[in-house]
Amino acid sequence: MRTAAGQSKLFRMKAIQRAIVLVFFATAAYAQDTTRMDQVVQAYVQSKTFMGAVLVARGADVILTKGYGSANLEWGIPNAPTTKFRLGSITKQFTAASILLLEERGKLKIDDPIKQYLTDAPAAWDRITIYNLLTHTSGIPNFTSLPDYRTLQPFDSPIAKTIAVFRDKPLDFQPGEKMSYSNSGYLVLGHLIETLTGGSYERFVTDNIFTPLAMKDSGYDSNKAILARRAAGYMPSTDGPVNAGFIHMSIPHAAGALYSTTEDLLRWEQGLFGGKVISPASLVKMTTPFKNDYAFGLVVQIAGGRKVIQHGGGIDGFNTFLAYYPDDKLTVAVLANINGQTPNEIATKLAELVHTGAVQLSSERKAITLPVATLSKYVGTYEVAPGVDMMIRLDGDHLTTQLSGQPQFPIVAESETRFFLKVVDAQVEFLKDESGAATDAILHQNGRDLKARRTSATAAPPPQHKAITVPATTLARYVGAYQMRPNVELSITLDGDQLMAQLTGQPKFPIFAESDTLFFFKVAEATLDFQQDGSGVVTAVRLRQGPINELGPRK
Repeated sequence: MRTAAGQSKLFRMKAIQRAIVLVFFATAAYAQDTTRMDQVVQAYVQSKTFMGAVLVARGADVILTKGYGSANLEWGIPNAPTTKFRLGSITKQFTAASILLLEERGKLKIDDPIKQYLTDAPAAWDRITIYNLLTHTSGIPNFTSLPDYRTLQPFDSPIAKTIAVFRDKPLDFQPGEKMSYSNSGYLVLGHLIETLTGGSYERFVTDNIFTPLAMKDSGYDSNKAILARRAAGYMPSTDGPVNAGFIHMSIPHAAGALYSTTEDLLRWEQGLFGGKVISPASLVKMTTPFKNDYAFGLVVQIAGGRKVIQHGGGIDGFNTFLAYYPDDKLTVAVLANINGQTPNEIATKLAELVHTGAVQLSSERKAITLPVATLSKYVGTYEVAPGVDMMIRLDGDHLTTQLSGQPQFPIVAESETRFFLKVVDAQVEFLKDESGAATDAILHQNGRDLKARRTSATAAPPPQHKAITVPATTLARYVGAYQMRPNVELSITLDGDQLMAQLTGQPKFPIFAESDTLFFFKVAEATLDFQQDGSGVVTAVRLRQGPINELGPRK
């Protein structure tokens, strides 16, 4: 379900002419682009970070539609364009459109307080409007981040029962004050749809969206139903993909319970932006961001100089990404049945390829050697945002970069001013004034260009931790799995006398004791604080990294 607003990751033929001879040239260009697109996707398939389905289309003209890897590893069934995937939070745009349809029919107004329709709502919700719920500005805590979410996840739960988990909790902030991504708000919207229509959320989206748009391969996912061509979901591990954990599909509801195919999602984009679902006035509302680029179930940003309307999704075993570029009616849909952020990266590269005719993979970048004197000119502190700095340090004959609370990584020169990371697909470019002094750094990643002003010619060293020796018997007590987020698990293992930590989709890293219960990473400025009950049984772990402070119950 979750996918952050902060999700900070984005995407990228030629015009078809009327003259027949130019149509042949355009067709040839499509074929060439398709070959390169396939190469881009295959790079992720070969690195074992992607299996799923991909579609790229300009208007109704499909450029690429293909399945990759397996829909079911145990049976060796391949993915295809007709494979059905859980969408996770892409569901939210269907929920938002449903709310706008009800407004058009006079059933509600988005500026109305939610309590006008859900009269038993707690007093703390008095000032929360439907608009606040749509834009994640209600202040209602995100129920999938609550410590007891794991105990709720496997069981059938009516929507009112699920809402009861968070309805009486204090608001995180006053409505409208700021934006904080909350699946809870979209559960409340789903409950509102059912209250006003007297039917189920599933029936409403089927009758009012899927059926009119001929989206025959889309619906509300079910743990019981036999669904033809439904993909199984997986999670990465050091030993390869493993079956994803179970979630009862009554839990995500209007926040993340729908399934679809890449081809049906093209029908959705054409219908939504073609005036077949909601009115032009409603579409403007739906695509006008309020805070943090978030509109109604959609993120609206500028990427590569182009407007993009997008959203991702993540649920146990699945990650998804759907992007629409209105200027040239480009749709990019990437659905994966293995957890990880690859769909976002693939979508960004494919869109860039369509728009610019070229894209470069990390494996294709060529490193050069620069004198230490040149590298030294870039050392310093660069302000990415208030409270978030990028430190550029000189380590021997190369530079390193570290964002606040993030790991420190080496960066490799590909020109005198442009460097790239090998661990992620990102580049750092330095800007200089007339005297040759560095003034700014630009972080290029996922189609976004983030400019950071140089605030100091020095960079503070990473915080120092003092490691102590802890008996292996103590370390062994922490071994296990901890549920950090709905589809993110922290695995703690013991290799000899070394405790190791691994988050879903990430490498395994050693952690070092500062005390019997507090451990730190050397690869990142992050700590793990193991929690115990009165009898000394380990019950949870708290991860602190920069602004992140999350408690993961032990599974």
